[in-house]
Amino acid sequence: MNETFPVHQSTNLPIYQSTIIALESAHTSGVYPKRPLALARGVGARVWDADGREYIDCVGGQGAANLGHGHPDIVAAISAQAARLISCPEIFYNEQRGRLMAELAAVAPAGLERVFLCNSGAEANEAALKFARLSTGRIGVVATVRAFHGRTMGALSATWNKEYRQPFEPLVPGFCHAPYNDLAALEANVCDDTAAVLLEVVQGEGGVHLGTPDYLAGAQELCRARGALLIFDEVQTGYGRTGRLFANEHYGLEPDLMTVAKSMAGGVPMGACLIGPRVQGIKPLSHGSTFGGNPLACAAALATLEVMRRDDLPGRAAALGEYLMGRLRRIESPLIREVRGLGLLVGVDLRVKVTPILQKLQSLGVLALPAGSTVLRLLPPLVIEQTDLDRVADAIESALDSA
Repeated sequence: MNETFPVHQSTNLPIYQSTIIALESAHTSGVYPKRPLALARGVGARVWDADGREYIDCVGGQGAANLGHGHPDIVAAISAQAARLISCPEIFYNEQRGRLMAELAAVAPAGLERVFLCNSGAEANEAALKFARLSTGRIGVVATVRAFHGRTMGALSATWNKEYRQPFEPLVPGFCHAPYNDLAALEANVCDDTAAVLLEVVQGEGGVHLGTPDYLAGAQELCRARGALLIFDEVQTGYGRTGRLFANEHYGLEPDLMTVAKSMAGGVPMGACLIGPRVQGIKPLSHGSTFGGNPLACAAALATLEVMRRDDLPGRAAALGEYLMGRLRRIESPLIREVRGLGLLVGVDLRVKVTPILQKLQSLGVLALPAGSTVLRLLPPLVIEQTDLDRVADAIESALDSA
């Protein structure tokens, strides 16, 4: 296919992958384990590298591309708003922000009628933790084994992985971790000093582990009984990913605080903490964000919700996720321990290290993620076609056969 490559401003020569990789490597911070691949553009569930090679994208912006790449409705919303007003801090009112807050309150679980807007999932979780301590006057936070909630100091304190935590200790005091899906262990850790229980409905980076209905409902009942607040981290599971707009809808739950981000603005950086009636004591100047709720991101977020509704992307994720997991479960490979997931959040638990499998998949034109050392995680855009999922399943089978 014909491809237009970016050009170097001084030489006017094409910048191919090796040049891009060398340029970025010379100046990158060093915190990212980079793959030797320079992506240049994307459309829907496909991306192209700087040399024009095509890939099926099951990384999906690490969950930020639920609407795919270059969605025309998002492009139009961003373009129109950029020409009108980009920055407007929340010390002033703004129509786009107000409309978005009203829309979020309308589609959220019952009672979540207040909204704090920010720029990322980690920021949303930081806000939820601060609001929980502010509201209850307590400091304790119970998170779970294998949890991932972000890399800022508070969110990192709730994250389980010791490799992420240890270089930055001492972290924020008052955090502990209980085994996931173990209600008795959770009950043993929630006490009179517990401000909040912080849970993922599906643990994404932790290995694609689904919360059981009894566990999640029991956590809600426990928080109500002991005066703690229930926080659901829906940063990865929200916005249609699991087959409902928010994953907790599968269980009919009513969290006190819910955090969302990643795909909420169609790929534009944005996050939010939704706040229920049991959360009290939030006063002016108790928290804030310069870019939170900026009109550009709000316009993209409004367009995202419209596309979700119009095209029933949650329903599409439910159907395609069931189809994909069925295809994967029919792969006859001794290397597969289990296939699990909800909607288009899918994990293939392997009996071998996942990194060589990811490398083989990339050579076959499929980009995917790890979830721990042995779980292959798939987060394709919800607009992906079933034929592409067939190609993904075939590539996984081929990669395992050659492992």
